[in-house]
This record gives sequence, structure tokens and C-alpha cells, in this order.
Amino acid sequence: MMFDGNTALDIEREANTALTYIEQWGAKNKLRFAPHKTCAMVMTRKLKYDNPRLKMGSVDIALSKQVKILGLHIDSKLTFNEHVGKQTAKALDIFKQVSRAAKINWGLHPEVVRQIYVAAVEPIILYAASAWAPAADKIGVQKLLNSVQRGFAQKLCKSYRTVSLHSALTLAGILPLDLRIQEAAALYETKRGSPLPGLGDRETESKVGFAETPHPALHMDIIFERLEDQSLVDRHNVQEVRIFTDGSKIEGKVGAALSVWKGESEVRNQKFSLSAYCTVYQAELLAICRATGGILKGRERSYGLYSDSMAALETVANHSSLHPLAVESRENLRKALTQGKDVSLYWIKAHAGLQGNERADELAKEAALALKRKPDYDKCPVSFAKRSIRNHWGRRARAYALRTSKTKTL
Repeated sequence: MMFDGNTALDIEREANTALTYIEQWGAKNKLRFAPHKTCAMVMTRKLKYDNPRLKMGSVDIALSKQVKILGLHIDSKLTFNEHVGKQTAKALDIFKQVSRAAKINWGLHPEVVRQIYVAAVEPIILYAASAWAPAADKIGVQKLLNSVQRGFAQKLCKSYRTVSLHSALTLAGILPLDLRIQEAAALYETKRGSPLPGLGDRETESKVGFAETPHPALHMDIIFERLEDQSLVDRHNVQEVRIFTDGSKIEGKVGAALSVWKGESEVRNQKFSLSAYCTVYQAELLAICRATGGILKGRERSYGLYSDSMAALETVANHSSLHPLAVESRENLRKALTQGKDVSLYWIKAHAGLQGNERADELAKEAALALKRKPDYDKCPVSFAKRSIRNHWGRRARAYALRTSKTKTL
């Protein structure tokens, strides 16, 4: 719980009112709280201030200079020195174990050390980086971070201990930790909807919130069969309508398409354009999503939906996946079921000479190369956001290393 006010009395009045309400609610619902285990912290830039007197029932709530929330140590001045100190200590413990097994001429291979650093050390340091990223600009915090990274960088490039940190980082090919922290914080903000530099007002593709998804009781089992040759496709050709979907990325352009068949002939098709930074995976999901939307508008009672993207079909079938296109596809399939329509999903082998799949592939390539309209889907994938942010901070690291080397040369 957080409260704010101009004076300690304002905070005291507001907080005690809320605590009284919570205690009464707990008594009404036969729940008991432990105020003696609860602590409070005052965060202010004032040099002189009064402490609010907080109570829950008849028990005083103690004031603390620091609290720990989900592994993040927050101090009253928001310096995060305690948090950085504890995280770097954990990382240094790992380095001590690695250093005993990775020597200059024997022991762990540098690539194994790199994997340990990337998979174990960096996640420890970057934990909750979005909350304390501004603290990484302070000299004291940077010294703590450098103490961790220096040893690993020297192990990676097998250099002498006298080699400077920036030279070792350049040879090892890893970013300085203070820049990695800024990078992680930037990615977090981008996922939350902040604009990505260079893309204007285009938004990053984000997961659908749990509150926006259907209730678990409304979930339907979605399965798909694997058809690897024409004979299997012909054996399952019992639906009134067959829809083949595909996505393509060619010459830096992305497109998707669907081809609708009745019997042995195509009756109609649709092409969709995506922004150049989108992926084939997004194109495949878009085609499936639009195909399921078309099924809702159709009058026929049975449909077969064919795709050569195993990843896209597995995403649609997996209810734990919150990709917006997958969630919309599942909702369309659920509505089609309530309309009394039978929809079957199939995976077919790509480039195996299957007529409908080859036609969808041809249409997807045409959509990527020929369509000159506004993209039907332009949400930036997280992979592209990561790459853009990494390139930005990588350029900063190279520029800093260059400035450092020039300074030492002079």
C-alpha cells in the first residue's frame, strides 16, 4: 500500500483510515492480519520531516529504512545500493567457483564461461532492472558492476589480469553491465507500450491481458492433425470448404494469404500486407486469424483449415499462449462452434507439391511483393524491439570504448 501527502499528518490520517478498513474487512471475513510483521517506510527528499504514527488496531506498525518486495531491496532514499550490493555479491560467488575451473591453459572452455555468464550471472544482476535502472548511472554502482564483469571478461578472452576492463569487454564481445541494465529497462518500457525509437507511434506487439481472455470454462479443446502427403490430404478432404493459409517474407517484405477451395477448384482468395519489420510467424498467425474470421461469415457447415506452420498451429491450440492473433483465432473457433459449424485444423508439409498449399504460398509471395497499401498488421514484434534496442546500446558501447581508447592513447 502506498500513500502520499504534504505532511506526515496527512499520510498518517490516510493510512490509518485504510488500515482500519482492512482490519474490519478481515474481521468480517474471518481473516486475521499480523500487524507486528508489517513494516512501513517513509520516502522523501526532505532533510527534516516527521514520521507518521501508524497503527492497525492497537498495534503500532514499525518504520523501516528498507523493505524487500519480491526480491527487490528498496531503501528510503531510493539509492538501491543495498540491492546492487547483494546482487553483485551473488554474482561474485559464482565467479569464484568459475575461476577455480577456468584457467589460462586448461579448464572450462571460454564458450562455457560465456554461457554461464549469460544464463546465470546477467539474470541475477538484471533482476528488476526496470525499477532501479537510473541508479546504474552512479559511479559507486558502476564500480560494483565492474567488479563482477571484469573477471568474467578476462576469463572469456583469456587475458592477463592487468588488461583494462574496457579492453577485456571489447575482446570478449559483451556489453558493459550498466548499458545492459539500461537496455533491459528500455525493453520493459517498450513492452508496456512506450514508443520504440525510429518507429514513430507504432506499438509493440504485447500479450493479451488475462482479464481480456475468455473464462477457462469456455475453453474448447483445439487439436490439429499432421498430413504429410497428398494421399493423406485427399483422405481428409470431406469438408465443404477447405482454406489454405501461408505467410512469406521475401526481399525484406512480408505478406500473408489464404486460398479458399470447394471441391477441386479455388473459389476465392485474400492477400494481406504486413510491415517490413514483422516476422513470417506473425504472417502465418494473421492468415489463420483471418481464415477463422471468414469461417464465421460463411454459410457452409464444415470447414478444413490447412497451414504449413507447425509453430502457428501450436500457438493457436495452446490456451496458455496470449498472443493477440492466437487469442482472436481461438475466439473465432469458439464462436464457430456455437454456430453449429465443424472446423478441422491440419498441418501440411511445405513445398511438397500439395496444390492448395502451393497456391497459398504463391499468393503470400505476391502479397509481400506487390501490395502497395497500408499494412493490414503493423504491430512490432518483441524480437525486433530487442534487436533495435540492442543495436542502440551496442553503438553506445562501441562509441564509449573508442573514446576510452583514444583518451588512453593521448
